Amino acid sequence: MTSDPVAARARELLAADRATTLARLGDLEADVALIVEASQDSNADDEHDPEGATIAFERAQTSALASSAVAHLREITAAEARLDDGTYGVCERCGDAIPAGRLEARPTARTCVAHAACPR
Repeated sequence: MTSDPVAARARELLAADRATTLARLGDLEADVALIVEASQDSNADDEHDPEGATIAFERAQTSALASSAVAHLREITAAEARLDDGTYGVCERCGDAIPAGRLEARPTARTCVAHAACPR
């Protein structure tokens, strides 16, 4: 049995992406914890205190970035499943092959370039 170099490269890219995303998620979760901890002892009133609004914004922004990282981890897992079932690199919209350059740049891609810009 010969190894598929495209699949091997995709697995390598996805593993690196997973490691980077997990590290980023860990950093973001630590940041959220620090923001929450820093604001626990303050008497910040988000509505009336200018600093309170800043703290709330930072917490919301950091939490949103963490949620985005979790969603990206799900995309990585889905791409690995497509590798396992043989559908990796096939556009989910038209069934055509996704160009290798797109997969290299975005290994979690589900669609070809033409359908990437089209809303469902």
